[in-house]
Amino acid sequence: MSQLDEINLRRFETFNAFYPFYLAEHANRTSRRLHFIGTALVLATALAALFLAEAVWLWLLPVFGYGFAWIGHYLFEKNRPATFRHPFKEPVS
Repeated sequence: MSQLDEINLRRFETFNAFYPFYLAEHANRTSRRLHFIGTALVLATALAALFLAEAVWLWLLPVFGYGFAWIGHYLFEKNRPATFRHPFKEPVS
């Protein structure tokens, strides 16, 4: 069993225990860039929807927020997003 597998099996009771695992899951530069693009698009879309008073744009938030991150994980990191395994700690990271 690899060190990463052992880390994956641990139960994360605090954010400080979770964060090293989170960093290891985001080692690929392209994946990190996709996460950044997705996050920036979420913020821009949310602000646009607010200022334009057009709630119809809000449906794009999960598409941008999760879509870019999941592409990064599946195609570049070759792992599953933390969203599936640690849904309450991942958004804070």
